[in-house]
Amino acid sequence: MVKNCSRFPLFKVLFFIGILFFFACSNEAEKQETSASETTSTEDSSKEKQSNERVILFFGNSLTAGYGLEEDETFTHIIDERIDSFNLPYTVVNAGLSGETTAGGLGRIDWVLQQQVDIFVLELGANDALRGIDLKSTRENLKGILDKVKKANPDVDIIIAGMLAPPNMGKEYTDEFKSIFSDLAKEYNAGLIPFFLDGVGGIPEMNQDDGIHPNAAGEKIVAENIWVVLEEYL
Repeated sequence: MVKNCSRFPLFKVLFFIGILFFFACSNEAEKQETSASETTSTEDSSKEKQSNERVILFFGNSLTAGYGLEEDETFTHIIDERIDSFNLPYTVVNAGLSGETTAGGLGRIDWVLQQQVDIFVLELGANDALRGIDLKSTRENLKGILDKVKKANPDVDIIIAGMLAPPNMGKEYTDEFKSIFSDLAKEYNAGLIPFFLDGVGGIPEMNQDDGIHPNAAGEKIVAENIWVVLEEYL
């Protein structure tokens, strides 16, 4: 399961106290003392494992949040399960928010960065394009987010999800919009997913009824688009 907060296993040790049969009670007490010791050791081991886990944080809009999907259908869940299958020491955090623009992301990022982040995957910009927001603002907002991420986590690895603007915005707009992501990837020495929705965008059978958000089948393809780049950092 994708982790949105820390989860620690709870263990309860039940101690039975008898008043009869002294030796029987002594043996029971000895067994319970051993059980308590093993439980404490297990708890400490679990806490140590979680504290040693590296965090992969996906920061984006409804595409990251998994709009219209069950949790186990989202690409973050798919990636989390794959990481677990390889027994890799990573925790996946889904910080997607439906409707998020780059300006909204810039305003929200400080709160998100209160936790440790080792790999930061930035998926924002699509809503800017749909609203025809000035591309200079989009670029500056994304730079602002990345600057804050680097300041909070100097050793962080960054992956940028490239997006495409709708063709009705005109060639000049769509070309410049596309270049934003590759330019930022070079500037911040980040990994680049050329087109986040490659193999999904514009394909009816891979999307929900709105034609914008991937369905469960589409999410599997999105997960593969991400994994091709992400696995280099694991």
